[in-house]
Amino acid sequence: MDWGMANRMAEIISPATGRCLMLAVDHGYFQGPTTGLEKPGETVKPLLPYADALMITRGALRNTIDPGLRAPVVLRVSGGTSILQDDLSSEDITVSAEDAIRLNASCLAISIFVGSANEKTTLVNLSKLCDKGQRYGIPVLAVTAVGKQMTRDARYLGLACRIAAELGAQIVKTYYCEGFEKIVNGCPVPVIIAGGKKIEERDALRLAYQAISAGASGVDMGRNIFQSKWPVAMIQAVRSIVHENKTDAEAWDMFESLRG
Repeated sequence: MDWGMANRMAEIISPATGRCLMLAVDHGYFQGPTTGLEKPGETVKPLLPYADALMITRGALRNTIDPGLRAPVVLRVSGGTSILQDDLSSEDITVSAEDAIRLNASCLAISIFVGSANEKTTLVNLSKLCDKGQRYGIPVLAVTAVGKQMTRDARYLGLACRIAAELGAQIVKTYYCEGFEKIVNGCPVPVIIAGGKKIEERDALRLAYQAISAGASGVDMGRNIFQSKWPVAMIQAVRSIVHENKTDAEAWDMFESLRG
């Protein structure tokens, strides 16, 4: 790994802890005006001091985020489908490497759909993006998206994560599941978990703790932070699990204190 690539990786995953708390606000690229993200700039501003990286689209970044932000940008560069479609797997690369550089992206994020009708297309897109990333020294994050017919178990997610790493991704984002240790042990690059749909704060903290305890290198959480009634308290509680090795019970106590 050359210096530029290593430097960008160190911006995202803390060299001190080997972990990352990523704030995901890229939902609008297929969901439209997601609840809590109607005005992304206002949502993100109080949360950024506690995030290691911001996962976002170029349109939202350019039009709503203060250029003085200090969090590294993980730029969503795949898309082409919406929630109106039954099959979300027909994504393509939607951002050029040159535009990502103009936006000072520290990482490029793309979804892959292993087991879908468009499996080959999404995996070839990942490979092409990794080539561009290597050319310009920008790491790639592969998101192991799960279709309606796919089971979120260790066997399937472990397969998807390993394929992503084999094709060149420097980071993989996937879902937490029973037997998550097998996924981490079978993937030679850092694995971070997706926060998924909004659940109760206590449950979201438990999810983060279980993932970190099972070897995850971090958490990419969006709706379970910005859709909380207490988003600033929530992101600090999650951060305490990721970087301070707090248990979910300790993080819950912290959350209750901060929201008070």
